[in-house]
Amino acid sequence: MAYEPFKVLKSTAVPLPIENVDTDQIIPARFLKATERVGFGDNLFRDWRYHQDDTPKADFVLNDATFSGKILVGGKNFGSGSSREHAAWAVYDYGFRCVVSSFFADIFRNNCLNIGVLPVQVSEAFLANLFAAIEAVPKTEIIVDLPQQKITLSATGASEHFDINDYKKENMLNGYDDIDYLTNIKSEIENFAAQTPL
Repeated sequence: MAYEPFKVLKSTAVPLPIENVDTDQIIPARFLKATERVGFGDNLFRDWRYHQDDTPKADFVLNDATFSGKILVGGKNFGSGSSREHAAWAVYDYGFRCVVSSFFADIFRNNCLNIGVLPVQVSEAFLANLFAAIEAVPKTEIIVDLPQQKITLSATGASEHFDINDYKKENMLNGYDDIDYLTNIKSEIENFAAQTPL
């Protein structure tokens, strides 16, 4: 497995009600030198989290102990900009397993799905409902049910269906990346090859 399988996630959430968050804001270009998926969480939203002297900015949500959890709720058009997969790595390495928004950049969405972060796209109305609930009660629990493709606010029962590619869904449920998937069906591939004339 490339990551822990994702089935049903019950967690509090961190709200980031900012639209058009691009990948350079998620992980600035100066931190892209590493090639392994570790350590990037330290620099997630680096320029928003820290002053130039590396002291935390008290008014940024990741530095506010009021909010925590494995779900990041972002504004519309999350993950726009360059195609750097390091942005998804930073989100995962920080500890988030799900990002919720009313719209995702396609490349960022796919990069997340490849490494075990579930991008859940909801309506603008439901997103506003999430932000309001978290703001009112920071420990509000959100349930993300991948098998049922449903996101629910525990307190009210308000829920919404979300879409996901069948192949990516199956991989997420099993903790597979593309290589894991091929390895898992190796015998089927070998049988097909043996029965196929050259």
